[in-house]
Amino acid sequence: MTLDLPTPQFIRRRSLHDELTERVRAIITDGELSPGQKIPERELCERFGVSRTPLREALKVLASEGIVTLQPNRGARVSSLTVAELEEVFPVMGALEALSGEIACRHITETELATIRSIHERMVEHWRRGELEPYFRLNQAIHEAILEATRNETLKAMYRSLAGRLMKARYIANMTPERWAEAVSEHQAILAALEARDGARLSAILKAHLAGKLSTVKEWLERQV
Repeated sequence: MTLDLPTPQFIRRRSLHDELTERVRAIITDGELSPGQKIPERELCERFGVSRTPLREALKVLASEGIVTLQPNRGARVSSLTVAELEEVFPVMGALEALSGEIACRHITETELATIRSIHERMVEHWRRGELEPYFRLNQAIHEAILEATRNETLKAMYRSLAGRLMKARYIANMTPERWAEAVSEHQAILAALEARDGARLSAILKAHLAGKLSTVKEWLERQV
């Protein structure tokens, strides 16, 4: 006997929840809200046209990623970056980045390569024009595209569970002109290794790429004290 069940109502709610989570994450990683700043819940509800319930659900997700900190009876704040946290998380993320590069080189298609090449070219144009925010978004898109090319769901889940905690740090790392130019050069090497499908080389480049960001962010944080 087959039951004629109605369409579950939670699908639409989940879509709203996911979109809201992404939007709040974006305003944090784009720098609109700074580390340590209180999340303006009322303003965000008005901005996105939602009630506090879905917003707080989104904040719980971001708290699980380490992006925000929930404070009982005091709302939520953007998590502050600390040297200790960065030194703990960056090496793990570096290992995941290195593995993603190695695996991606085994599976990446010509179509995927063409897409990454196009993103890279657009990213470089934003760098030449000094447009940091669109540059950063395309930079992240390249790392995401490499991750997707691995075809490895376990690796993707592990990577994304940590990525949110480091997005703000990556953004800061590209702030100085010297580091920014160096990052562009590293991305050129990433593209070349991908095109050659040289997994060992790409793995090493990606690991060094993230290590360079850690050094820059640590210097930035120490200057804030």
